[in-house]
Amino acid sequence: MSARPITDTSEDLFGKTVSDLQTSVRVNDTRIVGKLKYVTDYEGFSGDPELQSGNYIALHFEADAPDATITVKVTDPVTLDDDGDVVLRIADKSTQTITVVASADGYESVTKVYDLSRLTVETA
Repeated sequence: MSARPITDTSEDLFGKTVSDLQTSVRVNDTRIVGKLKYVTDYEGFSGDPELQSGNYIALHFEADAPDATITVKVTDPVTLDDDGDVVLRIADKSTQTITVVASADGYESVTKVYDLSRLTVETA
């Protein structure tokens, strides 16, 4: 299983581009680093006004097994789009992690946990 930042910075993700959300994001085996911008009025991310402002990270996930199911969780599990992309709201980089589980029939499940503590986050 692999994770990486979305490289097309002009890609639209629910009404914001990747460059609206983040810069210099890199993923290694256990840690994600880079800068998350402070975003407001992100209505495409959530219908809940309390979730429409803050810091968000856009990532792409791929599994090694064909037809694998990938579950990504920061607070609650989220669904990847058809391309394997996801936007996650990061409320507290010091206590949150990103947990990813890939599973497929006939393959052993793989779990990875990414530390977020070294992200730089803008504030309002």
